[in-house]
Amino acid sequence: MQNCPVCNSENTRLALKVKDHSVSGEFFDVFECAQCGLRFTRNAPAVEKIGTYYESEDYISHSNTRKGLINSLYHSVRKRTLSTKFHLLKRATGLAAGRHLDIGAGTGAFVQYMNGQGWDSIGIEPDERAREMALAYHATKLLPAGEFDTLPPESLDAISMWHVLEHVHALYPYLHQIKKILKPDGLAFIAVPNYTSYDAGKYGADWAAYDVPRHLYHFSPESMKWLLKSAGFQLKEIIPMWYDSYYVSMLSEKYQQRKTTLLKGFITGAISNLKAIRNKEKCSSLIYVAERLKA
Repeated sequence: MQNCPVCNSENTRLALKVKDHSVSGEFFDVFECAQCGLRFTRNAPAVEKIGTYYESEDYISHSNTRKGLINSLYHSVRKRTLSTKFHLLKRATGLAAGRHLDIGAGTGAFVQYMNGQGWDSIGIEPDERAREMALAYHATKLLPAGEFDTLPPESLDAISMWHVLEHVHALYPYLHQIKKILKPDGLAFIAVPNYTSYDAGKYGADWAAYDVPRHLYHFSPESMKWLLKSAGFQLKEIIPMWYDSYYVSMLSEKYQQRKTTLLKGFITGAISNLKAIRNKEKCSSLIYVAERLKA
C-alpha cells in the first residue's frame, strides 16, 4: 500500500490499471485516496528514470509535432487558447503588464505570446530538445529546470502551469517554491485534467488524460482544493477549459482504436461540456487560480 501524496492517508485503493499508449505500452496502477479524492500513479518511475517515458515524437508539448489530424487540430486551437490565457492573466491580476513565469513552457509559445503583449515573461522547461525548439521556432530562450530554485523571492506577478503539476514528483516543495517567488498579491494559474468529468467516466482506463506514467497525479476538484490549502494557498476561482474535452476525447477514441475517432470524440467532448455548463467543476480540465494565503 502507498500513502496518498496529498493528504498522507493510508486509505487508498486500486482504481484502475492504465496502459501507457504513448511510449512503452506498459500498464500502471492508478490508486485513489478515499479521504481527499486524489488518484495517483502508484510506483511511478523515479525522477532519474522517467525521462525515457517522454521520448516520443507524439509527445506534443515537447516535439511540437503536427503529425496526424488530432495534433493538427491541437495547433489550430492553440492559437485561440494563447489569447484566452493571456486575457485571463490580465483580468485576474488586474495588470496591463507584469512579470510572468511559465513553468513547463514546452516549446515556448505562451512565453513568446506574453512578451508580445508587453509582459516580461520567462519560461522554465526541463526538456533540452523542447528548449532548442523554443529558440528555433519562437526565438525564445527558456531556462532549464535547475533555474527554478534560483529565482528571486517575491519577484513574479503571475505564474502559470498549463498541465504541468501532474508531472511534478515533489508536489509540496514545488508549490512552496511557487509561493516563495510570487509577489504578495501575485497569482498562480494551475491547469490540470479532471478525472470526475463525463469524458473521463466514459473512457475509463482509456481516458487519454491519465497519460501514465508521465502523469503522476490525477486530480479532482476536491483533491486540488485540499492540496492548495495544505500548501498555503487561497483558491480564488476555478475556470473551465472547454477545448480540452474535445482533444482528450478524440485521443481516447484513438486509444480504443475506434474507426470514427474524430466524430465520436467530438460528440463525447460536446456532451462533456454540456454537462459541465451546470457544474463547471465537471469540465474535462480546470484552471485553479490561487494566491498566497494571507496570515
